Amino acid sequence: MKLYKNLIDSVAKSLNEIIVNKKYTDKVLERLFKQNPQWGSRDRRFVAEVTYDCVRNYRLHYSIIESEKNFWLQIAVWLVLKNIELPQWQEFVHIDPNFIKKKEQLLSNNPAIKQSYPDWLWELASTELGDDVWLKESSSMNEQAKVVLRCNTLKININDLQKKLNAIGIETTKVNDVKDALILNKRQNIFTNEFFKQGFFEVQDAGSQEISNFFDLAQNEIIIDACAGAGGKTLHLAARLNNKSKIISMDVEEWKLDELKKRSKRAGAFNIETIHIKNNETINNLKGKATKLLLDVPCSGIGVIKRNPDAKWKLTQQSILDTIALQKNILNDYSKMLKPNGELLYSTCSIFPSENKNQVNEFLKTNPEFKIIKEKSVMPSQGFDGFYMCLLKKTN
Repeated sequence: MKLYKNLIDSVAKSLNEIIVNKKYTDKVLERLFKQNPQWGSRDRRFVAEVTYDCVRNYRLHYSIIESEKNFWLQIAVWLVLKNIELPQWQEFVHIDPNFIKKKEQLLSNNPAIKQSYPDWLWELASTELGDDVWLKESSSMNEQAKVVLRCNTLKININDLQKKLNAIGIETTKVNDVKDALILNKRQNIFTNEFFKQGFFEVQDAGSQEISNFFDLAQNEIIIDACAGAGGKTLHLAARLNNKSKIISMDVEEWKLDELKKRSKRAGAFNIETIHIKNNETINNLKGKATKLLLDVPCSGIGVIKRNPDAKWKLTQQSILDTIALQKNILNDYSKMLKPNGELLYSTCSIFPSENKNQVNEFLKTNPEFKIIKEKSVMPSQGFDGFYMCLLKKTN
């Protein structure tokens, strides 16, 4: 493999932005690629792969060289561990590949270092899930996330979409039990694809698609997606309803709802109303209105570390505690928007019981009019992102 110094330098600078300045990996790379339009697909793929892999394995790499901020040396560790010969550059002149490999073997006795997680997070996750489960999940979350498409059935069926993509050289595989999902067989930038621009599909993990599928939908529903964000699940619900019924999408961040409006237009989804949550009055005005209520609440994001590995280095114990408190408030306050005999779907992209099952149980203690209909956990080791979903019915 021929290495180019300008690409390695770009990776090192990107790592500094991500680790030191706490920027998001995808946003850093997006800006980098816009600044370097002359790079071909191979260059962009190399930079993205090395950057993401170094973020995933940050603790292991810095433990080997005993430097948390020398990102050139951390890249050297990545190269050595991938059995790629180091070029004769000044930055690598003192690197001993044998030392790196021996040090990796020595450190492999510490699972938190081997899998690259902070000690506090490793201990918390082991307590939440048990040592054996966490060891399995922590390893699986260091794998590269699959690129999954959701066929937009408002415009095309999955078989026709798969044929159209195949005809232009994009091969996909269907996902068992997730009827609108297609996995890209080869990673590529799908957002420039003409079929994406025409609204034939969205990029949405298979686990995430399962959440919208957890509702049994009828006609004449009034669905409120109260933590809608940019609306991935809203758009899926609109497609499932074939633009019938009404969906009210809400969020505390107005710019996310603006993004949803753009996506809705592209998708051909016309049954969506957006409402910016400014205060509790916004919630009170919708009291008893919804037949279905989706609360895809803010969470730690532990379940999507495959996709967002920088979360390992951004999360804190306090931020998780604050998020759990926020989840509790949302469940108690927003559930008032549900009609009697309506259904509430609580979901997170976390695999921690404290954010999931335990949170629901606490809610039921003070809201006995609700009962659990069904619940499901999707674990990262199953191949996709990690999610929890629980469907509750309001009995009166």
